[in-house]
Amino acid sequence: QVHLVESGGGLVQAGDSLRLSCAASGRTFSVYVMAWFRQARGKEREFVAAFSRSGGRYYQDSVKGRFTISRDNAKNTVDLQMNKLKPEDTAVYYCAATLDYGLGYTNDDYDYWGQGTQVTVSS
Repeated sequence: QVHLVESGGGLVQAGDSLRLSCAASGRTFSVYVMAWFRQARGKEREFVAAFSRSGGRYYQDSVKGRFTISRDNAKNTVDLQMNKLKPEDTAVYYCAATLDYGLGYTNDDYDYWGQGTQVTVSS
């Protein structure tokens, strides 16, 4: 089992920055991909960014150039630096992890989830 805990959400204005953190515990040595998803009110949860153990980083098109995912394998953490935030970035952000080697972009590709942290961007 892998336990994930997010932190860092909050209320910011458009154009501001925010940094989310996710700490993993448990069977962390087996985790291959750690990722961030988000779910806006009334919408399905969607992929935001992922970081594989081998160092590959992947982003949703709408956040490229604004968000940066980083990972510290020694500390078992994955962060999401979010710059130039927009009101449409408002959502609950979830940390996710999988033991599988393949990089996935859907909810079904991930085995473990955090409880989520709210990010609200006002215009």
